[in-house]
Amino acid sequence: MSEITASGASATDAASGTVIAESATPRGRRARAALFGLQVLLALFYAIASALPKLIAHSSAVESFDTIGWGSTGMYTIGVLELAGAVALLIPALQSVAAMALGALMVGAFVVQLTSFDGENAATPLILIVPLALIAWARRRHSADLLRLVRRQA
Repeated sequence: MSEITASGASATDAASGTVIAESATPRGRRARAALFGLQVLLALFYAIASALPKLIAHSSAVESFDTIGWGSTGMYTIGVLELAGAVALLIPALQSVAAMALGALMVGAFVVQLTSFDGENAATPLILIVPLALIAWARRRHSADLLRLVRRQA
């Protein structure tokens, strides 16, 4: 299956229904807008609902991390990682890498939920992995751009 890019989109390709998030067709523009909207929603979730309680040492976060045995150092570390991931989801060169990193963090959260909290709320990290995987896959070209940028700086 060939991919349509902004520079290589043609009327026949668009008519055949082969459209990806990078195409110049109206459907491709809508897909890009929807994907960016998803990224904004996830960034807001990670920054406000997930990182903020950890960074301000909300009692629920303190209690959870004491239960795990990681204390305040672990809580602040995870909070900073989530906030960094939220910001990076909005930076084009870092979007794919951020989604993969947050996905890995969610795998860890799933394991912790199973082992320390008897599976309570274990579905939440799994649910979040799905849109993160979609973003990582759809923005994978940005990873190549980032790699070229890093190699050029080295």
